Amino acid sequence: MIEGETLLLFLVLLVGLTIILAILIKAALERIGIPSLVGYLLLGIAMGFLDDQVYFLTPSVKEVYAFLAELGIISLLFRVGLESNLAGLISQLPRASFILLGNLSFSGILGFLAASKLLQLDLIPSLFISIALMATSVGISVSIWQDAQALNTDDGQLLIDIAEMDDIAAIAFMSLFLAMIPVLNGDVEASIVPVFLKTLSPFLLKVAFFGIFCLILFHFFELPMTRFFERLEPAPDPMLMVAGTAFIIAALGGLLGFSVAVGAFFAGLVFCRDPDAVKFDASFTTLYEFFVPFFFVHIGLQLEIDSFTTSLNLVIILLIVAVLGKFVGTGLPAVITTDRTSALLLSISMIPRAEIAMVIMERGRQLGDWAVSPQIFTSMIIVSGITCIVSPLVLRPLLEKRNNN
Repeated sequence: MIEGETLLLFLVLLVGLTIILAILIKAALERIGIPSLVGYLLLGIAMGFLDDQVYFLTPSVKEVYAFLAELGIISLLFRVGLESNLAGLISQLPRASFILLGNLSFSGILGFLAASKLLQLDLIPSLFISIALMATSVGISVSIWQDAQALNTDDGQLLIDIAEMDDIAAIAFMSLFLAMIPVLNGDVEASIVPVFLKTLSPFLLKVAFFGIFCLILFHFFELPMTRFFERLEPAPDPMLMVAGTAFIIAALGGLLGFSVAVGAFFAGLVFCRDPDAVKFDASFTTLYEFFVPFFFVHIGLQLEIDSFTTSLNLVIILLIVAVLGKFVGTGLPAVITTDRTSALLLSISMIPRAEIAMVIMERGRQLGDWAVSPQIFTSMIIVSGITCIVSPLVLRPLLEKRNNN
């Protein structure tokens, strides 16, 4: 057993190696067009496999990685909120809401029915799967559209609007569901509708309280605070002050009963209206790139190798559901509001599941096997990885073909 100063030195060595490997993995995968998060997951899996051969992931080491992963979640969701354009999203609601409603409802309902009826899973695991399958990875498809110089088209802007609303809705559903779990847990006869109604009022009160708190920061303190940070010290200190404020708001959200991920998202919304937010976002990238890989590495560490062989059936079914949910749920309403080519591109672009889906499953895994078992967790992470790899490979040539026509 490694203890004392030796443990500290070993942790420093291990974290340093993880940072270097994450940078090398990102650089290598970007060259071949595969999202870096896939590599981070594989790094975590490889570390877990190595630990089975040579035990080095002691409880103390895992605690440190769990803490760094929590900071990664906060950084991830803070950036999602920071990059959200609320005014723009509200103005696009009439155009995007029809497609959004179709893709959310079809993905969620299909996921729940497949989990509860086809796979015979209990209510809570089925709901975790359903909510995770609602979320789309904004960054993966957007980067493909950007590389194809199609992001500034009408379809590209529609994709951004739908994907951002999609993630916001999934975060809201996750927050409400986590509030419902204490009531649902342990009551096998519980009906979801009465529990939903029972939970909704106190949940909305907490949302209103936290929302008003963030709104006050948004309107009265955010601009003076960021200007004060800028006058106080040159870069990167203003960004660090904003990040510190985000961590505090995330912690307050956690103390109110929300996930820290939800608190971090609200913190991002507080700063998203400032014209200087673009500069903060650029400066925040370094902090983001430091912490976020630890979140995905930590997920990889939680995958149990023994569950891979028993998860194949789950993977196949959930992968089919994940693809159909977004392809049909987005495609059908998109055909009505756009042309067939645009509907096809939008449908494929909505298939990747990454950051938000993994956050949702990781929150469930933290609760225990009764909420998300190792087999379910492993299956959903594999499904996320496959969608993140395959969707860009299909989307890129379709966008190139469209540009050439």
